[in-house]
Amino acid sequence: MTPREQFLAEAAKRILIIDGAFGTEIQQRKLTEADYAGSLGLSKDQKGNNDILAITRPDVPEAIHRAYFAAGADIAETNTFSANRISQADYGAEHLVREINVESARLARRVADEFAADGRPRFVAGAIGPTNKTLSLSPDVNDPGFREIDWDELVDVYRQQVAALVEGGADFILIETVFDTLNAKAGIMAVRKVEQELGREVPIMLSMTLTDLSGRNLSGHTVEAFWYAVRHAKPLTIGLNCSFGATQLRPHVRALSAIADAAIMVYPNAGLPNELGQYDELPEETAALVREWAAAGQVNVLGGCCGSTPAHIAAIAKAAQGLTPRQIPQLDAVTRLAGLEPFIMAA
Repeated sequence: MTPREQFLAEAAKRILIIDGAFGTEIQQRKLTEADYAGSLGLSKDQKGNNDILAITRPDVPEAIHRAYFAAGADIAETNTFSANRISQADYGAEHLVREINVESARLARRVADEFAADGRPRFVAGAIGPTNKTLSLSPDVNDPGFREIDWDELVDVYRQQVAALVEGGADFILIETVFDTLNAKAGIMAVRKVEQELGREVPIMLSMTLTDLSGRNLSGHTVEAFWYAVRHAKPLTIGLNCSFGATQLRPHVRALSAIADAAIMVYPNAGLPNELGQYDELPEETAALVREWAAAGQVNVLGGCCGSTPAHIAAIAKAAQGLTPRQIPQLDAVTRLAGLEPFIMAA
């Protein structure tokens, strides 16, 4: 079976579990500059460059992957949220982008395959973050037409990362924390280019992040508008991550579940941060909240984002156990062409 077929086969049996936060786990290890920098001899400080640990301290991301799989995760995200030329330029490490992504994917693949020896498939999602640039908005209030980056450049930035993640063994490409829908479209285009080079499909997962409680991202799209803007890509999963805690995401999960003919994947923060930026929501609290979506038949994949830990993932896996996964709607071609799906799905 292809990765898409295998994933959908498993998702038809049960609610799948994606892992939790990487940054939270790395921060708890109190790593030093020497841990991050290793012997690379880079000109800038590397502390905080979590992605580079795949080269300098691979034991750290490996231990985190193991902890999440042991907690019940079916899907590992590569530790590559900022492993692109734009983000790595802040650390003077843009020349290491390919190596970081290849090694991160190889590491996750190795651990996933080790756990899959029990007969239950484990998947690797090559994680791609949004970068700190936006195609839709100007960073200069005095020049609304100004952009720090153009379409072709961002597509090429993503293409480099996608190719390296697939080379390293990623099953899917996860374009996550989408605050600008046009950036996500550039990511989709990058995947399509890599597919042409490889001569095979590279399944895409898409995950939007909301910037306000009205349910819009920074480029102004609601979850419904986001879905219809990216549906042409036939994503394996569509969903939400980061943003807020599960409580605030409830109506938006319901809305997306009602219209999308793709698997729904949601991995919220562990509540809202306190005044010190820490997340206080206990694993059992997060699990109880996301279980409501599962019990209502609204989701296919659950997990955690900022502030979540292996304990959160273990609690979520336990809470989702035995619940029936959301049935992915199958809409015929005539319905799609007529644009009638939102009305049919709401009926």
